[in-house]
Amino acid sequence: MLQNNPELKSKIDQLWNKFWSGGISNPLTAIEQITYLLFMKRLDELDQKKQADAEWIGEPYTSRFAGQWIPTEYRDRQNPEQYAIEKRTLRWSEFKHMQAEEMLQHVQTKVFPFLKDMNGTESNFTRHMKNAVFIIPKPALLVEAVKTIDEIFEIMEQDSREKGQAFQDIQGDVYEMLLSEIATAGKNGQFRTPRHIIQLMADLVRPQLGHRIGDPACGSGGFLLGAYQYIVTELAKKAGSKDVQPDEDGFVRTSVAAAFDEKRQTILQESLYGYDIDQTMVRLGLMNLMMHGIDEPNIDYKDTLSKSYNEEAEYDIIMANPPFTGSIDKGDINENLSLSTTKTELLFVENIYRLLRMGGTACVIVPQGVLFGSGRAFKTLRKLLLERCDLKAVITMPSGVFKPYAGVSTAILLFTKVWGPKDKVTQPATEHVWFYEMQADGYSLDDKRSKQEGYGDLQDIVACFHGRNPETDVEDRTITDEHKCFMVARSEIADEKNNFDLSLSRYKTDVFEEVQYDAPRVILERLLVAELGEEFVNHGRHGKHGKLLDGVESGIVRELLELKGMVG
Repeated sequence: MLQNNPELKSKIDQLWNKFWSGGISNPLTAIEQITYLLFMKRLDELDQKKQADAEWIGEPYTSRFAGQWIPTEYRDRQNPEQYAIEKRTLRWSEFKHMQAEEMLQHVQTKVFPFLKDMNGTESNFTRHMKNAVFIIPKPALLVEAVKTIDEIFEIMEQDSREKGQAFQDIQGDVYEMLLSEIATAGKNGQFRTPRHIIQLMADLVRPQLGHRIGDPACGSGGFLLGAYQYIVTELAKKAGSKDVQPDEDGFVRTSVAAAFDEKRQTILQESLYGYDIDQTMVRLGLMNLMMHGIDEPNIDYKDTLSKSYNEEAEYDIIMANPPFTGSIDKGDINENLSLSTTKTELLFVENIYRLLRMGGTACVIVPQGVLFGSGRAFKTLRKLLLERCDLKAVITMPSGVFKPYAGVSTAILLFTKVWGPKDKVTQPATEHVWFYEMQADGYSLDDKRSKQEGYGDLQDIVACFHGRNPETDVEDRTITDEHKCFMVARSEIADEKNNFDLSLSRYKTDVFEEVQYDAPRVILERLLVAELGEEFVNHGRHGKHGKLLDGVESGIVRELLELKGMVG
């Protein structure tokens, strides 16, 4: 992870402090404004790279910055051509050389409006950018921010060359580091899922080209990007790409360029769908995916739990980390959701089940309370997962995974839809549930989340899950440093005693180690030596205990001497 690069961390701190002291103190506003600048920078870089690639292989390419652009407010006037702006002047590499006052006016009145209009009036991106505003107030702040972002990109490129990590979630890293600076991060139960956890979940579900992939609470688009990266990497491997080295978490990921023709790119772009109820997050998500080569992402503003959202049985894969806290107004809940609750963590899991096609698979992060909550809605949901779905895995994670945002204990649920909501269940879909107790994720579990040596349990989870075997994995339920998983039959989970409880601790075998203690006489003597000194105790050992006891009026020493006399 890039946040373990101290030089980069220092630059992000500088950038954040400049916005804070420059008058933009609302954290999400600052992040949004910084993201616009990152987007301008990345857009220029991507365009230049595509141009160079096209020239190298002798194919035509039309740059985003070729020709002229007429601002929207002048298009209905007579002779709108007179207001045309040369697009090349809108490049980051062009305007960054301007003087401070000129640069601020140019970015505010030309570059940012061009950015909003870039994909055409009908595009999803343009629609969501309509109310976006560029509010960097001071020329000096813009100049400093542009300079710092250039330096951040240089550090990232160096990091990429030295560590072989060609694909970096640029906006995501900056976003995560900025959030870690502030106390209000994670309000409304929103936490950015660490990239290595997203990669783990992608390796568990193994999305394929052609799958329709969704996230009903997508935030900045991390899971969609994770699925995209996984598919791109698999295609690159099949094409014989040699540039596929494991990253610092043991996952193999590579860049868009390898083995990706236009047809496959189009299929994949039309396969990724995300929704969020925060307009700012929708914009961040759109820009995040666009910065990674997805020209027209399908991310939209929608409350997927509400009556206004009608999708059902649409997705082959859903990867999500829905909000953990809060509740929805009962009158707003989609009538297709049957759980009698307003708790969003339960409603989201039921909704994800409904959104899956038959045979579709979901990988979802939930608070561990979902596994054992005693309320009727909790039990009903767990019964649904065990009977209407094939609940393949429950992976418990340590509470530090989401620090510094929250110390909540979480779990990953992995399930495949077998029976629809209205189908008559003739045979429960789950036969066995695979449990894994993650004890480490390769990072310290404190607020600093420093990289530790190795991969923690990440790669073991992937290997053990794909190699699981009900015939052998049901026997040993002890959890040790080497053995952290086992399987449990659905019939045992559903019996009267367990009542659909999915807590790993309920089924694991506790191991008790026999501890040898010294005899009471030896322990008492050791305590007396500590209190009186060895010479004094040895004196008493030679038949003079009575006199010793007489000389001690009260307190712990007298009591110890009395006890010693009793045990001999």
